[in-house]
Parts: sequence; structure tokens; C-alpha cells
Amino acid sequence: MTADTTEPEEYATGPAERRREQHGWYFYDFACSVYSTSVVTVFLGPYLTSVARAAADAEGFVYPLGIPVRAGSLFAYAVSASIVVAVLVMPLVGAVADRTGRKKPLLAAAAYLGAAATAGMFFLAGERYLLGAFLLIVANASLAVSMVLYNAYLPQIAEPDERDKVSSRGWAFGYTSGALVLVVNLVLYSGHDSFGLTEGEAIRICLASAGVWWGAFTLVPLRRLRDRHVRAHGDERADAVGSGWQQLRATLKDMRRYPLTLSFLLAYLVYNDGVQTVISQASLYGSEELGLDQTTLITAVLLVQVLAVAGALGMGRLARSYGAKRTILGSLAIWTLILAAAYFLPADAPVFFYSLAAAIGLVLGGSQALSRSLFSHLVPRGKEAEYFSAYELSDRGLSWLGPLVFGLAYQLTGSYRDAIISLVIFFVVGFALLARVPVRRAAEEAGNRLPERI
Repeated sequence: MTADTTEPEEYATGPAERRREQHGWYFYDFACSVYSTSVVTVFLGPYLTSVARAAADAEGFVYPLGIPVRAGSLFAYAVSASIVVAVLVMPLVGAVADRTGRKKPLLAAAAYLGAAATAGMFFLAGERYLLGAFLLIVANASLAVSMVLYNAYLPQIAEPDERDKVSSRGWAFGYTSGALVLVVNLVLYSGHDSFGLTEGEAIRICLASAGVWWGAFTLVPLRRLRDRHVRAHGDERADAVGSGWQQLRATLKDMRRYPLTLSFLLAYLVYNDGVQTVISQASLYGSEELGLDQTTLITAVLLVQVLAVAGALGMGRLARSYGAKRTILGSLAIWTLILAAAYFLPADAPVFFYSLAAAIGLVLGGSQALSRSLFSHLVPRGKEAEYFSAYELSDRGLSWLGPLVFGLAYQLTGSYRDAIISLVIFFVVGFALLARVPVRRAAEEAGNRLPERI
């Protein structure tokens, strides 16, 4: 396939303008990552569960919409519901953004809806579990939608040779803000008595502060990013989008014209499912199998955040020398070694757990950042938001198989060690699938100009 690899006028910008937009772009990761770290990873799950248990009957059930739900399952069900909402909305928003070229108003709407829902978590007192579940669904789905639009800017604000660096810096900004706010949150939470607060009040302030932070720093990218009208190539789909599912089917159908791009997305779906499962289940493994206390687990999360900054920047530099694909493959090999080490980790040994957290931090940010930049080379021009909606579905909406494998392994064996080692399959299969993708040819077939190393 012969491709026109010249940049269209709508993409062409000078170095100074690109740097200005890039600096603004970094700050959306800086804004929203606090929600993922402080709200989802640390505070909301246990707190919402306690609110639901306060409202539960003698058998431990609450009844949202008249449906009996165990209080301990409410958080997981709310997260699942948010994924369903995101799956329906992301392809629709991606298509509208590409067709109109107006990503920024859509990004603002998604970001501020999510930030407002997060700030509203201050009111989760007493037995308001339904309010908590609703706000979680809105915030989680809004974050997913906003990330589609945010990621879709990458091909437009960075030259091909810049993208690994720019993407890595974005992740580094996000992990930096997550670490900074988590330190403040932990000070407030651990010293709540000295501040004249109850434990619940301290948690609610931590939750709400993440929403305020998200909204405040979103102003930076909204001021610096600019909209572009991009002409989609191929067949124009000017008709109104009937539904999110219809648009997703249309996007996947269009992807069949770029089978190598689809092959990369499949590889990413597999190995990213393993990454997300390790992150979500690490605290459970540490508490249930290794007997570690909550302070150790939260400190380990903070360590991951801090080292992920260095990891994202370091792997970005490696990609400049060896290419993004080879660097990602190397990170997947390290992920496999991490799981093998976790299987043999002794109980009641925080030092070894911290060592594992350090290793996770060093590969976490880089593997995610380089996957994003590599995919940006494989997306046909004019369809960035639409294709990144499928990418975001792989990142968030389809990351259910890993937890299922983990849960089934524990159910069948009664051992969290067997459950954690079962996740190796995702990294081995993901490695094999990615190794088979000729990414240089994939970028050429998508009609994109190639970086020196990919």
C-alpha cells in the first residue's frame, strides 16, 4: 500500500507551538491521575463498602433498585457499571470529536463532569451508599471518556520522533501528582485527630480534594490545546451516530482495513489486562497472603507512584535508542519476572514487598506510556479519537478477564500464590502477539510518517 506521509496543514505547527501544546497536554494527566490514585486505588473502595454496610440489613444486604446486593460487592458492581456506561459512550464521543474536530469542548465536559462527581463524594456520610455508587459510576465513566479525547491529541501535538518522549512525560506528570496528593492525603488521614476530624470526615475531604484538583488543573490543557478540523480519509461517515455500540462496530469494521493496527490492539488488550490485574489485586495479595498491614500497603502504593515517574522517563529514553516495540517487549519480560518473584515472596516481610513494588513502579509507567505512543503511529489520520476510543476500551472497558482468571485460580486452589502466578499467561501471550506485529509496516499502511526508531 502506498501512503501519503506528508503532514496535512491541520497538523503542521512550529516547534514553539508544539511545545506549548505539549506542556498543556501533560497537565491533564497531572489533573486526573489523582482520582485514579487517591480515590479508586486507596480510599473509595473501603469507605464506600463501610457506608453500604452501615445501611445493610441483618444479613449484610443492601437493595439498590430493589435488587439484593451484598454490601461488600457494591464497589465492584459500581465499577463494572461504570465500564458499561463508558463502553456505550466512548465510541460515540470519539466519532463526534473526529467528525467535528472539536475535541476541547468535549474534553472539558467530560473532565468537569468527572471532577464534580468526585468533589460530590464529600457528602457520602451516613448510609448514602446509592449516592456513592452513582458518583463513582459518573466519575469513572467521565474519566474514561476524557482519556479518549486526551490521547487523541498525541498524534497532533507531537512529531513521530517525539511521541515516545511526550507520552512518557505525560505519564510522569500523572504519577508525580498522584504521589504528591497521596502524601498530603496520608498526612490528613493518619493525623485526623490532631486536625479535629473523624476518620470518615478525613476520608471524605481526601475524596473531594481529588475532584477539586482534577477540575483546577484541567484549566491548563484547556487554555493551551487547540482544536483542528481534520478531514477523515477513506469513506466519510457523516450520518448521525445511532448509538455507542453501533459506532464501536463501525470503528472495528473500519479497522479491518488496517489489520496490523488491529493486531497491535489485540496484543495490548492481552498484556494490559495482566498489568491492570496486578495493580488491582496487589493489595489483596499483600494483605491476605503476605499478612501485611494497611500502612505498609498504602506506603507501597506511594512507592509505586514515585518510581513510576522515573520508570516512564527512563523507558522513554530507552525507546529512543531501541524503539518503542523492543522496549515494551523488555518490560513484559520484567513483568513476568515480577510475578515469579511474587509467587515466592515470604509472608510478613515488608522489605521484600517494597522491593516488588519498586520493580512494578519502574516498568508500570513506561509500558503504559510507550504503548500509547506506539499506537499513535498506527492510527490513520483524521480518526484519532475514534481509534483511541477502541484503545481506551482495551485499557478500561475490557479489563475483566484478568480478574476473572485471578478469582477462578483462587477459587479452585485456595491459594493467592497460585492466583498471582496464573497472570503470567497474559504477559507471555501478550509478548508473543506483540512480537509478531511489524509496527513499521503497520504505520506505513496507516499512512503515517515514520519516526527514526519505532
